Amino acid sequence: MNFDDFINKYLYNETIGKLAVLILGVAIIWTIIRFIKRRLVGHISNNDYKYKTRKMLDFAGYMLMVILLTIIYRDKLGGLTIMFGVAGAGIAIALQEVIASVAGWLTIMFAGFYKTGDRVQVGGIKGDVVDIGVLRTTIMETGEWVDGDLYNGRIVFVANSFVFKEPVFNYSGEFPFLWDEIKIPVQYGSDYAQAEKILLDVAGHVAGDLTTESKEKWNSMLYKYKLEDAQTAPMVSVVANENWVEFTLRYVVLYKRRRRTKTELFTQILAEIEKPHSKVKITTATLNIGAMPHLDVEVKNRMP
Repeated sequence: MNFDDFINKYLYNETIGKLAVLILGVAIIWTIIRFIKRRLVGHISNNDYKYKTRKMLDFAGYMLMVILLTIIYRDKLGGLTIMFGVAGAGIAIALQEVIASVAGWLTIMFAGFYKTGDRVQVGGIKGDVVDIGVLRTTIMETGEWVDGDLYNGRIVFVANSFVFKEPVFNYSGEFPFLWDEIKIPVQYGSDYAQAEKILLDVAGHVAGDLTTESKEKWNSMLYKYKLEDAQTAPMVSVVANENWVEFTLRYVVLYKRRRRTKTELFTQILAEIEKPHSKVKITTATLNIGAMPHLDVEVKNRMP
């Protein structure tokens, strides 16, 4: 084969020419995408916006690849339609979980189930969403063998198809606050008014600044959902049981500060109760034994 035959056979071949254009086009697309990422994303300070921008640029790159493929092989699409139709049924059955995960991803992105950075409980896993992929959601797990809402170090991958099978709990969606409670057992005979005052004063000092902010968030939800008005200011309820008077302090807290806030509340409440002038005593379970009944004992001396 001489050089002219080689040129005519390979360089002017339609199939090879289209393949070369496709490879060149893909290279140009991803070069532009990388350039935009380097120039644009690097100047975004907000991590959430930076993450979303990278995801959108990747998605745009894949869409441009599909458009390029469609343009280059548009004359072949008529024949491929029948082949894709026949193969589509088998693919749908074999990859139904993958298709469900892609559908779940679209639902998560457009229905607003959650976003990166939210604390959620999905598929029985509780933690912070660190990535939302097309097929799976990546979660930094909290809890399990670790008390409270602290990270335990495990990264969990959950298929996006779970949104059609299980409930999704979002701790930080439109209302990024939680109601939490602490219980204080107070001894009978204590100054109950002082006990209530101590709890409310400490709660106002530790968590009181969240009352106004949480109330505004709650009012905005009242316009969107059918909800009753709720008290976001700290409140105290009292129950008398067999062993003590139980004081329950209910307050609003940011979802990521639940453990820290509870620690601060307990520390300050105990410090106030244990002051010398305090008339409030904390108690534990006690067992009171009544007086022994009077017994008449008669001892008979039996001689052998």
